[in-house]
Amino acid sequence: MSLLDLSPEQRKELAAQVRTQYQELKAKGLNLDLTRGKPSSEQLDFSNSLLSLPSAEHIDASGADVRNYGNLRGITDIRRIWGELLGIDHANIIAGDASSLNIAFDLISFAYTWGTQDSPRPWSQEEKVKWICPVPGYDRHFTITEKFGFEMISVPMLEDGPDVDAIRELLQDPQVKGMWAVPIFSNPTGTTYSEEKTRALAEMEAAAPDFRIVWDNAYAVHTLTQDFPTVHNVLDFAAQAGNPHRFWWMSSTSKITHAGSGVSFFASSEENLAWYASIAGVRGIGPNKVNQLAHSLFFRDAEGVRTLMLKHAQSLAPKFERVLAILQERLGTYDIARWTSPEGGYFISLDVLDGTAARVVELARAAGIALTGAGSSFPLHQDPNDRNIRLAPSLPPVEEVAEAMDGVATCVLLAAVEKLGV
Repeated sequence: MSLLDLSPEQRKELAAQVRTQYQELKAKGLNLDLTRGKPSSEQLDFSNSLLSLPSAEHIDASGADVRNYGNLRGITDIRRIWGELLGIDHANIIAGDASSLNIAFDLISFAYTWGTQDSPRPWSQEEKVKWICPVPGYDRHFTITEKFGFEMISVPMLEDGPDVDAIRELLQDPQVKGMWAVPIFSNPTGTTYSEEKTRALAEMEAAAPDFRIVWDNAYAVHTLTQDFPTVHNVLDFAAQAGNPHRFWWMSSTSKITHAGSGVSFFASSEENLAWYASIAGVRGIGPNKVNQLAHSLFFRDAEGVRTLMLKHAQSLAPKFERVLAILQERLGTYDIARWTSPEGGYFISLDVLDGTAARVVELARAAGIALTGAGSSFPLHQDPNDRNIRLAPSLPPVEEVAEAMDGVATCVLLAAVEKLGV
């Protein structure tokens, strides 16, 4: 029965019960954190043998000494593995340092300062730059475009990807220069773009000749099951449609091996890669090829990556299952919340009663449970409905995840009865 369908007496009884539960929750003195999608210590341990690689070996497949300068595009060894993993030619991949977020920032920074190879002028000289942001979406993406002062335009994320009809309409404006996309197990909903929508994004007309989609495939192999999703080759889709430079494709090992000390990847057309390299080659002489060789020796091949990711799935899946079970058990009866049931990635997207998300986060914080701020999955942290909360169950042990989620459910119920004036 929906909470809205309860009689006044039933609502009062429930409100009293929930307020008692909340006081008991606060009395526990909890210190729990569901704010960021960090790998757990157990997951990080899976890659500890990386720390002893490479041992005596320091020559890559081309015969070059990885300890020396040079090779801006990264070693072939790791690029071949990632090309096989993503189903693209390794010749269209640059391997860099750290995370793909670094490269995404660089690409926008370079375009802002100098323009792309097909820009009429640097983006900084445009009267206005507009950027499409599927929502709910990745907060760190939005922070980048906010930093550059771009006007961010929200489009809704649907069950099979963003609203392409809305995007097609927006692309008639030449000031629209780009779009964020997390096409597989999207942050935070876990949505995977359908082939139909992927092709639509590759094929649709754009008024700006330098329109770019940052195709951040951060979670392409982050399954929570025994199956891996299909990775669509958007570079081929775009080239076939006559838009070969549309996609800036990102990937990395950040949540596969050790976060912050991994390998990042940038895949695109040869012209886009050459443009990027012409500027990145001024910024630095080359990436950490020793680390790239270590990763290639550790993985061995694409199947080695998949084998490792199944170990991650075994660690993560029980935590996601507990979150979903508690949400259903505590909130399913009252019809005041909706949530996603992802098959991969690091997050669950929770929609609570309109106008209560910020209050839920406030109540949880007061009870010792840290949640990502309400509105974080929207540009400028402004959720027009104040309903969305991103849940990140990966870091704590499963027992702590369960305790935190039971507390969150109590906060959702308390915020709802408050909203209804009970």
